[in-house]
Amino acid sequence: MYKLESFMAELEKHNPAQPEFIQAAREVLESVIDTVNENPVYEKYRILERITEPDRTFMFRVEWEDDLGNIQVNRGYRVQFNNALGPYKGGLRFHSSVTLGGLKFLGFEQTLKNSLTTLPMGGGKGGSDFNPRGKSDSEIQRFCRSFMTELQKYIGPNTDVPAGDIGVGSREIGFLYGQYKRIRDENTGVLTGKGLSFGGSLIRPEATGYGAMYFANQMLLTNNDTFAGKTISLSGFGNVAWGAAMKATELGAKIVTISGPDGYIHDEEGVGTPEKWAYMSYLRASNNDEVEPYAKKFGAKFVPGKKPWEVPVDMAFPCAIQNELSLEDAKLLVANGVKYVVETSNMGCAADAAAYFIKEKIPFGPGKAVNAGGVAVSGLEMSQNAMHLSWNAEEVDAKLHAIMVNIHASCVREGTMEDGYINYPKGANIAGFKKVADAMVLMGY
Repeated sequence: MYKLESFMAELEKHNPAQPEFIQAAREVLESVIDTVNENPVYEKYRILERITEPDRTFMFRVEWEDDLGNIQVNRGYRVQFNNALGPYKGGLRFHSSVTLGGLKFLGFEQTLKNSLTTLPMGGGKGGSDFNPRGKSDSEIQRFCRSFMTELQKYIGPNTDVPAGDIGVGSREIGFLYGQYKRIRDENTGVLTGKGLSFGGSLIRPEATGYGAMYFANQMLLTNNDTFAGKTISLSGFGNVAWGAAMKATELGAKIVTISGPDGYIHDEEGVGTPEKWAYMSYLRASNNDEVEPYAKKFGAKFVPGKKPWEVPVDMAFPCAIQNELSLEDAKLLVANGVKYVVETSNMGCAADAAAYFIKEKIPFGPGKAVNAGGVAVSGLEMSQNAMHLSWNAEEVDAKLHAIMVNIHASCVREGTMEDGYINYPKGANIAGFKKVADAMVLMGY
């Protein structure tokens, strides 16, 4: 019989100074501890101990030359967390905040997220503390070549298939894949998020944002509600927010905020035209992480140094980074009448903020379910590569929609409480955990 606090105490002892990983593990274990204790086979096979320990982690030095001829040194990482369901699958993040503990949190979340898609993918994550901002294309290319020279030792189409994440877009994926081909002399789907000209999938750049809106639409339908006329706040302005803005507008909602490290934009007319979406893409592609230029171009209000959660809206979608929405933000959103909160970034809400939404009976979609659309289409890209074919946009979008509908149904099945309230985080955690745990049991140890 497991006791949550004693287990967490041991986990913290073995993972010191890794607060994001401990936060993610606690959030999952609080949901699944009863399920584990009701199934003695999970204890017999020590599933909790095994599922919270990565299969392996790699840390390596990345040396590269800047445009002035100076040698720069960064750290590279790959966390191969769990491959019970298939090859390790998860993004590469290039950002100065990258640490081993942060990547362990993301790899752990990825394991359960990938399980929810029902596609044959395990969980992993990687990246570097290299920050592409302010770097030239040549510097980014030299860094990517050096990074892949080491990473290629540990990955392969049937072993570990990385993708993009923060700081790693189509440009970086192209540079990384090019170096992999030079070294390995093979054309395989070892990276996803590739360009359409060399094995990429249609809908992949939009997939996370589209999938979030498909999941949110199921939340609305469950409450006999629709997107029509809803006001929505998004954080961030990258691929996720871009895809979300396009799909939400198509479904009848109005996006009124986007944000960056410099502050947020309040666009009362709505971030809802092709010109505005194109400008978001331009900002993202220009190594810029500030949104003030959007306000100047379109005459919107720019609020420096603050987050968008103070704007009264019907629905809030954190789309940027972990723990971006605090308890104070949660209380302000609820006080201002928010009806749905849909966590589109990985663990975008602080633990106490998520708990507050649940306490207040606000329908709250967790990131591991909501943002699974990105990795789902990455999985579909792997399938297309393996079969040496390419599906059209309508086919990929239909498959994505079906996956998100099924993920929502899994959350409802495992998370509906006695009073009828759907505890989406609990449902997602139990559904994702069961599939991984059962596979681990069936394969022995």
